[in-house]
Amino acid sequence: MENYIGQLLSVDRFRDYAPNGLQIEGRDEINVVATAVTASLAAIDAAIAVGADALLVHHGYFWKNEAPAIRGSKKARIAKLLAHDINLFGYHLPLDAHAELGNNATLGALLGLTPTGRFGEQDLAWLGTLDQPLPLAAFAARVEQQLGRAPLVLGEPDKPIHRVGWCTGGAQSYFHEAATLGIDCFITGEASEFVTHLAAETGVAYLGAGHHATERGGVRALGNHLAQSLGLAVHHLDLPNPV
Repeated sequence: MENYIGQLLSVDRFRDYAPNGLQIEGRDEINVVATAVTASLAAIDAAIAVGADALLVHHGYFWKNEAPAIRGSKKARIAKLLAHDINLFGYHLPLDAHAELGNNATLGALLGLTPTGRFGEQDLAWLGTLDQPLPLAAFAARVEQQLGRAPLVLGEPDKPIHRVGWCTGGAQSYFHEAATLGIDCFITGEASEFVTHLAAETGVAYLGAGHHATERGGVRALGNHLAQSLGLAVHHLDLPNPV
């Protein structure tokens, strides 16, 4: 499974902040896979409940610059995975970037955006257009309806939105470049203090739609692909997270 996903997502071409692939080794045979955005203790418990042989996530473990000691919540998570012989697979930037299964691809499709290009570090961020322009208030309402979460909205409610830039998760730093690319609105998961001023000064609207909410699509799409291609039983664990 690791080799198959590695080739599918072209993991070797990415410079990432955590290892992509098998992070915690469990049992040899994998028939049942659980997917989740993050390998939290709640996700591990849910994976155990569905009898998963593997937990497939976007946010795994062993991030650069994190404390290397295995203690506290990290110990509890790893200990439970090992005790139940569950494999942990994590795919970060490769799952953001994939042209069909990735977080940005699935978010764009969900919001009715037609891709027109990419930008940012390793071409992670996307550009696209709406078929018909919408007022910002109406577009924000679409985002809320599709993601089940009201976004932070910066911009005039009646501003026409046609050209959009987006990058799921915590990509607020990309707003600097995005604002120079002729877009009407930028979407990501989170917001920092500076985005309020940059939105006002550039006239580019900003939607902070939730880190978790914007990154549910990729791991779900990858799980569905594995079910179809490898014949695995896949359970999607859509655990609530307001951030």
